Amino acid sequence: MTRRFTGNKLVIASHNAGKIREIGALLAPFGVEVVSAGELGLEEPDETEDTFAGNARIKAHYAAQKSGLPALSDDSGIIVDALDGAPGVYTADWAETPHGRDFPMAMAKVWSLLEEKAAPEPRTAHFNATLCLAWPDGHDEIFEGQVDGRIVWPMRGENGFGFDPVFLPDGKTQTFGEMPPSEKHAMSHRAMAFAKLVEGCFA
Repeated sequence: MTRRFTGNKLVIASHNAGKIREIGALLAPFGVEVVSAGELGLEEPDETEDTFAGNARIKAHYAAQKSGLPALSDDSGIIVDALDGAPGVYTADWAETPHGRDFPMAMAKVWSLLEEKAAPEPRTAHFNATLCLAWPDGHDEIFEGQVDGRIVWPMRGENGFGFDPVFLPDGKTQTFGEMPPSEKHAMSHRAMAFAKLVEGCFA
C-alpha cells in the first residue's frame, strides 16, 4: 500500500529548469504548490549511486530533510543498447563542460561512439525516468517509466531538452525534440512514471 500525499506543498528536488517546468505542469491539476530546491537555496547532493532509483532517493531525501517538506525527485537518462547502456545514470555528466551543460556536444558524442562501433540500425535506446517521493520522516515511494525508441542523426527539433532531438520513439515519425510538448507529455517516460505516482499517491 503506497503512502498518500496529503499536503499542499511539495519540493521539486531539482535545479533543472526544464524538468521543473514539466513536473509543475503535471502536478498542476492537483492543486499542489511546488517549489524547487534551487528556490529554497538547497545545494545539489552528490549522486553516488549507479542506478536511477538510487540517485533519485539521494536527491529526494536530501531535499525533504533540509526543507521539512515532502520532496519529489526525478532521475532520468537515456540508455543506448549498443553502448552497453551508456550514458544511463551519467546522461547529464556527458553534457558537463566548464561553462555548463552542452547537450548538442553530448548527443554528438553518443553518435560518434555508435559510428566508431559501426552499430547496426536500428540503434535502439530507451528513455528512463525514476521518481522518488520522500517524506521528512524517511519514508519514500519509487515509480518508474520507460519509453523505447532509437537514436537518429542529425538532431531534429527545437522542443524538449536534453537528448530529445536524437530520440525517435517506437511507432512515431517525430523525435521528442520535434513533438509539440503536449504530445511528448502524453507519452514520455516521465509521464509514465507520473501516471504511476498519481495513481499511487495523489488520485
